[in-house]
Amino acid sequence: MDVKDKVVVITGGAGGIGRAMAERFAASGARHIAVADRDAASALTVADAVGGSAHDVDVANEADIVRLVADVTRHVGPIDLFCSNAGVLPPDMDLSLAVSADDRAWALAWSVNVMAHVYAARAVLPAMIARGEGYLLNTVSAAGLLTMIGSAAYATTKHAAIGLAESLAIAHADDGIRVSVLCPQAVATPMAAGDVHFGADIDGILTPEAVADCVVEGLTAERFLILPHPKALDYLQRKTADYDGWLAGLSRFRRQFITQAAPSRFSRRRSVV
Repeated sequence: MDVKDKVVVITGGAGGIGRAMAERFAASGARHIAVADRDAASALTVADAVGGSAHDVDVANEADIVRLVADVTRHVGPIDLFCSNAGVLPPDMDLSLAVSADDRAWALAWSVNVMAHVYAARAVLPAMIARGEGYLLNTVSAAGLLTMIGSAAYATTKHAAIGLAESLAIAHADDGIRVSVLCPQAVATPMAAGDVHFGADIDGILTPEAVADCVVEGLTAERFLILPHPKALDYLQRKTADYDGWLAGLSRFRRQFITQAAPSRFSRRRSVV
């Protein structure tokens, strides 16, 4: 897909990767960019900067997604690219117990990291299928392919998000629908601050702008996996080649980077982000 002259929706568009994508799509000639976020004021700032529209949206609420799609379609036109980008990262509250996050944290992770993608697909697919074309870009994470040390809820829901995107890609390829998943490792955003991402200390932390450049390149090639950190593919291949060895290696990684760094990098009283 070439985003030039396309109508694009971005959830979680008020900052981080979402903002960078909005700016990059605008530079590439997108016809209209709808910036959706719970932070309405920041969404408006981004929308004004890219000549788009701002929408106050809670992606955990399906009615908000339906309203967003209806508003953009009514006032601008058919949506060509829907970027389901919002996400949350609730930490394990007790680093000695992987399932220590409370039910509220797990429910929030499920609703934002998985069901928001479901809601977006439900809202846009009928019209896309009727036109015989459309694109879904779901921001997931390398955690969906590999794992996330320090947040079982994040790792679990991101794996689920990969499964959903695979189902969408398989079921709707003949309808002219294309699907990509954006799976970076560590990115310099507020959500990632202070957390341990697999590979962050090894492969570096990218800027949101660098990730947005990778997005445009991946959309142009219409690749399912968009991997701003190319090393993630090597890790995935190692994982599938020797799953037991992979788990053992990550257990050693956890001991090194969690046990030693926990006092300075995590707080057991952190609230859900």
